[in-house]
Formats: sequence, C-alpha cells, structure tokens
Amino acid sequence: MERKNHKPNAADMKTVVPIHNAVNERAWTEILKWERGRGAEACGGPQLVNFKGRPKDRSPKATIKTFFRYSPPFDRHDWVVDRCGTKMRYVIDFYSGHNPNQLGGNLSFYLDVRPALDNWEGVKMRVGRFWSSWLG
Repeated sequence: MERKNHKPNAADMKTVVPIHNAVNERAWTEILKWERGRGAEACGGPQLVNFKGRPKDRSPKATIKTFFRYSPPFDRHDWVVDRCGTKMRYVIDFYSGHNPNQLGGNLSFYLDVRPALDNWEGVKMRVGRFWSSWLG
C-alpha cells in the first residue's frame, strides 16, 4: 500500500488483510473452476505464476458493460497460471455491491473471473462456458 502512496493505519490492517485474502482465495477458486479438466492435474495442478493489479485499466468486457450503465469495477487484476508448461492469463474484474439477503445490506463483492482472449485456448474456454450455460 505504501508503494501506491496509501497511508495504511496498522489497526485497520487487521480488518483489511483478512478481507483481501478472502477475495483472493475466491478468485483462485474461480480460476480452478475454469482449469478443471484441462490437464494440469498431471503435474500437480495449476500454479499461479504472477499477477498484476491494474486498477486504472478497464477490461473490454467492463468497458462494454459501462455503456449499458453498469457500474465499473473498482479493481482489475491479471493473473497468469501455469498449466504444465502452458501459460494462461486470467482477467479478474472486482465489483462492489450490496447483498439484499444480509441484514443491513452489508457490502458484498462480485468477481468476474475469466480467461483472457489473447490466445486460442482462452477463446475456446470462454465459448465453451457460454454454450454450456445456454444449453445446460
């Protein structure tokens, strides 16, 4: 946070760090859903190679959604995963919202996790997910 010129309060970090970790765990769980059955099981499962926070960059999907008056994401990350030597980049858009099912309408988060469309494998994965959601 200091690198990004934020001035964190140590007392606040006791609350922020567990939330940040939970959100990242959720992102990893979503990536593992995409990776299931793609062959990484043969080498111990997919491994996170690196990630980059890109809070000022909107993904093309987020940009299109804002044209339809959706709120923009408050953050974006790109995570690169190694699948037995094959690198896959995932785009994660972080959205905030209110959960009407919780008392007091507590703040909630929505993660839009998907393979990047920068290679044929990412395109196949996204098209396959689209078709399976429409066809059951």
